[in-house]
Amino acid sequence: MPSAALRATVLLTRPQPDSERFAALLPEDVPVVISPILRIQPVLHDADRLARAPGLVFTSAHAVGSAGPGRGRPALCVGPRTAALARQAGFEVTEGSGDAQGLLPLIAAADLPLIHPHGRHVAQVLPVEGMVVYDQLPVPLSDHALRLLAGPAPVVVPLFSPRSARLLSLALPPVLAAPLRLAPISESALSEWLGPLALSRLAGRPDAEGVRNAVIHLLSPQD
Repeated sequence: MPSAALRATVLLTRPQPDSERFAALLPEDVPVVISPILRIQPVLHDADRLARAPGLVFTSAHAVGSAGPGRGRPALCVGPRTAALARQAGFEVTEGSGDAQGLLPLIAAADLPLIHPHGRHVAQVLPVEGMVVYDQLPVPLSDHALRLLAGPAPVVVPLFSPRSARLLSLALPPVLAAPLRLAPISESALSEWLGPLALSRLAGRPDAEGVRNAVIHLLSPQD
């Protein structure tokens, strides 16, 4: 049977909670396999300094908890998920356009010192003081994911960061039968993909909703 006639499955490789949230955005009948390619590991950092920081820059929801109670302090947040968590923590939030580039004019307009708590691996260094508060450690693909990639049916793969794109492409099985359809969140994420692909659809905007729309497009039969 030609692979085009087989139903595509979505392979989600973000950390488990993030993948589960994204899966909930997809139609209920879409087949999904979750196999995180990295896990978030908190690292020792100067928590008191973050708690005293006049203002924060958050480019990941994983960093919000490291900064202590918001107490009305200003926080520049990369997108809606990070902004929502920062508001819950008590920060006065200004939301960016979905990527680090969109934070640059907000940083330039800030009238107080800012600190950027972030992971050990960052896609873009921002022009503010940074502090590593977590690491993103590689995790091997699950047996379920490897079987999926070795099968004949298409696999739709969202790519949410340059690092996860690189890690996933390096973790692919030696014999890859499944036609891949990539849904990168950005050109930067796609540029780090080192594996083969059948086709790709760039997210129309750099956030979960943009990636979701790209995934929905790729789930339809492709010529």
